[in-house]
Formats: sequence, C-alpha cells, structure tokens
Amino acid sequence: MATGDVTRLLAAAGEGDRAAFDRLYSAVYTELRRMAATRMRRERRAVTLQPTVLVNEAWLRLAGSATDFGNRSQFFFAASESMRRILVDYARRRLAAKRGSGMESVTLSGLDLAASGSDGADVLAVDEALQRLERERPRLAQLVTLRFFAGLSIEDAAAALDISPATAKRDWSFARAWLLDAMGAHG
Repeated sequence: MATGDVTRLLAAAGEGDRAAFDRLYSAVYTELRRMAATRMRRERRAVTLQPTVLVNEAWLRLAGSATDFGNRSQFFFAASESMRRILVDYARRRLAAKRGSGMESVTLSGLDLAASGSDGADVLAVDEALQRLERERPRLAQLVTLRFFAGLSIEDAAAALDISPATAKRDWSFARAWLLDAMGAHG
C-alpha cells in the first residue's frame, strides 16, 4: 500500500472511522510483522514470544492510545516504540518469574555492541541506556529505536526522521558509540 494511502487511513481512523481502522490493520500488518520478525531474529536465547504475538500486542497498545499519528513515519515509529516497551515488559516479567536468577539476554548485533566483548546485553539495560539517550539526544534515541527495534535501513530511518541519509549515518555512528559507553558503564 502506498505511503499516502496509509496516511489517509491513519487520518480516517483517528477520526473514529472503524472501517478505516480495520483497513489500516490489513494495510500495515505485513510491515509490522516484518519489523517484529527482524527484532525477534536478534534474540540470542530461545524466546517464547513470537513475532505475531508482538505485532498483536503492539497493535492493541497503539489502538488503545487514541493518538493521532499524523503520517506513516510517525505511526511506524510509534509501533517500534510499542514493541520496545513490550519487550522490556516481557523481560521484566521473565526476570520476576526467575526471582532474579538471571536477566533476559538480547543481542545488540544491530548496534554492533557485541564488539564490546559481551555476547549480548540485557534488554532492560538497553532500555535504561535508551531512556538516558532520549533525555540527552532525542533524535538519536529515535534513530536507534527505528534501526534496532523496527529494523529500518539508514535510508528509511532518515526518511522517517526527515533528515538526510548522511546525517542519519553520522548520528547512527555516534549513537552506537554512546550506547557502547553507556552499556559499559551499566555493567
């Protein structure tokens, strides 16, 4: 479906058009499923959360938020943020169920953080670092969210943030270095 079509469906759904809301789900499901599958492929350990479950939970959260997303890029950013929050909640529940016996491990190969000598990093630590980055450099945190959680290319993330691909590449390099440092300080 074309970008303009999704934007029109978002506007109609935001105005309460239930048929548009249903068409929107059909229009974006494949892309959301791809985002979730990309994210789940990065999991190093066996994870019982399936991409379809992640998409459905994210959709329910988005549908319940009554937010006017404005356009396709804003919608997919919100979807990637929703997936991030779901994964963080999932990790917290698993940690609580284990009563502290270990943390849910998430690889950060998409951020090249594995080069730090760690096989992976905890999703809760990643979330904490992203929250700090959000306070200091919101656009960089948005870029990380789009690249890591939504699996967008540099070009697609740049378009979503309305910046040039060259700026996105510079920001991405800085954000990765910042997160490597923040994650090193965490552990």
